[in-house]
Amino acid sequence: MSYVPHSKHEIIPCERCGTAIECKANAYTKCQCSAVQLTINEVQHISELYDGCLCAKCLFELQEEYRASI
Repeated sequence: MSYVPHSKHEIIPCERCGTAIECKANAYTKCQCSAVQLTINEVQHISELYDGCLCAKCLFELQEEYRASI
């Protein structure tokens, strides 16, 4: 895990694609992942596949895959 100078948030890799994302767990509404609005069922499905943080792109793709499967 690395830190970017002038950033107060941790830079972590997306668990799915490895893209570096700035974790803002302490400011969730400002985090890039909050841009994807997931239902409870979608959150549960994704949490069964991954334990860590995911980038917005991967969250959107997983949401689309889940919706296509139901």
